Amino acid sequence: MASGEGRPARAAGRVLTPGNSAMNPDPKAADIRVSPRQEPRLPPGQVLTDKWPVLHHGAVPEVDLTRWDLKVEGLVERPQTLGWEAFQALPRVQVRSDIHCVTRWSRYDNLWEGVSIGEVLRRAGIAPGARFAIVHAEHGYTTNLPLRELDQDDVLLADRHDGAPLSPEHGWPLRLVVPRRYFWKSAKWVRAIELVGEDAPGFWERNGYHNDADPWREERFSDW
Repeated sequence: MASGEGRPARAAGRVLTPGNSAMNPDPKAADIRVSPRQEPRLPPGQVLTDKWPVLHHGAVPEVDLTRWDLKVEGLVERPQTLGWEAFQALPRVQVRSDIHCVTRWSRYDNLWEGVSIGEVLRRAGIAPGARFAIVHAEHGYTTNLPLRELDQDDVLLADRHDGAPLSPEHGWPLRLVVPRRYFWKSAKWVRAIELVGEDAPGFWERNGYHNDADPWREERFSDW
């Protein structure tokens, strides 16, 4: 895995950074949800930390929000292409949840803000036969999830963390957050959600990581 620093993207004569990009004008109006706590709270083999290590494959992408969009495609009734302003206009939520990384660290009580996956899927309409989702991110990265896991109340597309915009190395402008799976399933720099009928392993799943990624079962590595 590698980490790196991103440079601000320029558009329309001004610098677009996590701190000054257009946001929902009233983030305090977002609903607050608490992810259901599992028992034990700390999964086996994990160590608790208050730090947030930076881990990802490849370089941090440079993002021009005037050209950025999010697509919802595949087995949907109304395919969606949302620009940044359109995404920011969607109803917002806050979710408090824990992070569990496959590299054995956990961080409690993260406060995420963004748009519920349920809201995005509702607008697109789930077509008959859709059972899985392929999440596409920058640099061709993908990860896969069962639709029943993706469409949970505490799963969201987040652009803020603990009261501040996400930093580029942590996924700005948009990352997925799936609290009940190891954190590699919470893809950074998301660009598309594709609903499909048959499962298809993503990048890390093809490179030795477990397809299901349940921290309480220690599903770290593939048994294929």
